[in-house]
Amino acid sequence: MKSNFCYFIFCCIICFTIVFTGCQTQNGNWTHFRGSNLDGIAVVDHIPIKWTKDSNIVWKNVIHDRGWSSPVVYNDQIWMTTASEDGKELFAVCVNFKNGEIIYDLKIFEPDTVFGKHAINTYATPTPCIEKGYVYVHYGRYGTACINTDNGSIVWQRTDLTCNHVQGPGSSPVLYKNLLILHYEGDDVQFVTALDRSTGGTIWQTERPPEPYVPLVQIGRKAYITPLILNIKGNDLLISNGSAVCIAYNPETGEEIWRVVRGAESTIAMPFAENGVVFFYTGFMSSEAGHNFSELLAVNADGRGDITKTNILWKIETPILQLLTPVVKDGLIYTVDSDSKLMCIDAKTGNSFYKERLKGKFNASPIFADGNIYFCSIRGEIIVIKEGRELEIIAQNKLEGEIWATPAFVRNNILIRTSKYLYRIGY
Repeated sequence: MKSNFCYFIFCCIICFTIVFTGCQTQNGNWTHFRGSNLDGIAVVDHIPIKWTKDSNIVWKNVIHDRGWSSPVVYNDQIWMTTASEDGKELFAVCVNFKNGEIIYDLKIFEPDTVFGKHAINTYATPTPCIEKGYVYVHYGRYGTACINTDNGSIVWQRTDLTCNHVQGPGSSPVLYKNLLILHYEGDDVQFVTALDRSTGGTIWQTERPPEPYVPLVQIGRKAYITPLILNIKGNDLLISNGSAVCIAYNPETGEEIWRVVRGAESTIAMPFAENGVVFFYTGFMSSEAGHNFSELLAVNADGRGDITKTNILWKIETPILQLLTPVVKDGLIYTVDSDSKLMCIDAKTGNSFYKERLKGKFNASPIFADGNIYFCSIRGEIIVIKEGRELEIIAQNKLEGEIWATPAFVRNNILIRTSKYLYRIGY
């Protein structure tokens, strides 16, 4: 009896250690767009909700040129990308977490030819991803590179993977096991590829299926999404919602597992998920009267083949060109749509608990942190709301410059990149 009790206590300690260590790792680093788990949920427990130029701003530093990539963090290094306005110089910048000083300012690529982009986009919009010893920077068709974070040297580069983005690059890279996964979805070619993160060599490359794209005009075949890694019944899936189709791939091989065919043109927001349900925005759709709209879909992620007619749980009409990715927590979806409506949506039904129109545009993705949700506007405003089915705005803050980049929440601090500065906000 005593032996069994001791064994039980030992198991509890081991389980607690594993959970605690996992939380510490997530809290200690912020490795991808929308966090280390790609889900927009920060593991923090004492985070500022209000600040001014005289309080709770630990430091700020100028980040030169222009880029909407989010900061990523490993140990005491913060990395992001930036680019000259004309796209002829592409940089990676590393900042010291403790004091905000620049550690590295590296020119990574000087493209021979630069193509056009949307006026609100930059040539350094994809967010890097980072692990111990290495950061991976991506500029879409202009190149991808692995940098040694110990000395700033370039480990490998690829410039041969291209597509016609039309409006500039937008999809961020994702690390999975020994792979670096990239999306190229232009109006000319559409494919997903996985590189060996050590060498940059191609492990697999999968073309998007042609059937969903055939009915589309060429300009309608482009997309800018970042994929999501999701585990369903012990199997990892790479969820990728393109312009015409959302596909779940085997991330180790690129094999298609299932697809949902719906929409066209300029899908931007990445998929998000909770409790085995994947939520994603379609590209453009049109009514018989010629009204353009998109849809937010909820899909049961346990399926095979074409699940368009079998696994869609609900769908709601939304405005087109949804830039930010919503965050879902405990059955509630929080978002601001492209018409500036702040909403809380029931993840089970798609019904809204509230809708409140805000001033300005909110294109950075929201982050859930310590029971609150943080929304950043392009006017430099940060609105903090309380989680729950009733709207409660608990703080409104302002920083100098525009905010397009999604913030990072790490070690009970907030890293916010504006068009002028990188801020560290904390106590």
